[in-house]
Amino acid sequence: MENRKVSRPSILRIPAVQTVIASLLCVLAGLLIGFIVLLLINPGGATEAMGTIISNFMSFKKAAKQISNFGNTLVKTVPLLMCSLSVLFSYKVGLFNIGAAGQYVAGIGVGLFFAHGLNAPWWICMIMAMLAGAALGAISGLLKATRNVNEVISGIMLNWICLYLVNMLLAPYMDIKMNETFALKVTHPAAVIPESPLFGSLLNGHKYTTIAVELAILIAVGIWILMTKTKLGYELRATGLNKYAARYSGMRDGFNIILTMAISGGLAGLGASMFYLTDMIKWPMAVTSVPAMGFNGIAAAFLGGLHPLGAIFSSFFIQHITDGGSFMEKIYPSEIAGFISAIIIYMCAFVLLIKQQLGKARMRRVTEKKGGEAK
Repeated sequence: MENRKVSRPSILRIPAVQTVIASLLCVLAGLLIGFIVLLLINPGGATEAMGTIISNFMSFKKAAKQISNFGNTLVKTVPLLMCSLSVLFSYKVGLFNIGAAGQYVAGIGVGLFFAHGLNAPWWICMIMAMLAGAALGAISGLLKATRNVNEVISGIMLNWICLYLVNMLLAPYMDIKMNETFALKVTHPAAVIPESPLFGSLLNGHKYTTIAVELAILIAVGIWILMTKTKLGYELRATGLNKYAARYSGMRDGFNIILTMAISGGLAGLGASMFYLTDMIKWPMAVTSVPAMGFNGIAAAFLGGLHPLGAIFSSFFIQHITDGGSFMEKIYPSEIAGFISAIIIYMCAFVLLIKQQLGKARMRRVTEKKGGEAK
């Protein structure tokens, strides 16, 4: 009998491996470009500055300072993770939720209104913030489903409408001296999210580390289960692939579009409450632009390979380098720090492109190999 070699499947055929390789290449490219820019500006401090960006809290010598800044990064990762989940959830259904920034602002406004205006407990504030984001998302979904209005256009327009409505809503609760909303721990302590039993003890009682950290991770796992293991998730993905085929199969394509945008908006609104109800930050009443968190969620979603579990790690990484960049101000101006962080985040958008090219390169090798064997 003729001996035949059994070819083992290439590891590059695994989508998760392709995603990891693509993400790492984008990160390395971003760091390299950032380092070149630093060299052009000030060659003497480039190495130290890049080391500060990468090490973030580890650049401090005192352990207490390291723990404190790690806790700050962890707390700020939560809203970024929720915004990335918002973006990737809608993207899986063929929609691009650029309105996550506005839905995030809606969650801030309604959550703080229920805290300051109605003295509601933290869990009520979170639920109402989630519903506010869901309502705003549902508006874009409704326009898309009934009038075929592009969700990008409606989302951008609603971002600015929501921003100024929130400023009006929170105006009565402004601290005139600070030009921002009052501190919750002083005026309404019941609205502050409880401390995390796990991370709070690990971080020596970091005062802003709340149960929102654990809750965000559980939500990411829940989104993965919903999208891959449930009938609803299958219908939503089928609608995104081809709404006409989904309609022919008996699926409610219009309802699925509205539901997708509502869930997506609810995630962004909930993420806002998870951050602002820690009392780590207050809403600045003079703000004239939507927070960058909603847009950074796009980069985190793509860097994580549009996978809910990958978004956990990508969100932490992006927040890690962002905070690390803020510590290099002693070497470079703050604008340069933000510019370098932006370069790295921008490169994260190329994950899908690199992943696609890896897949094409593998297919070419397979085709050439089969052609050679045939000869």
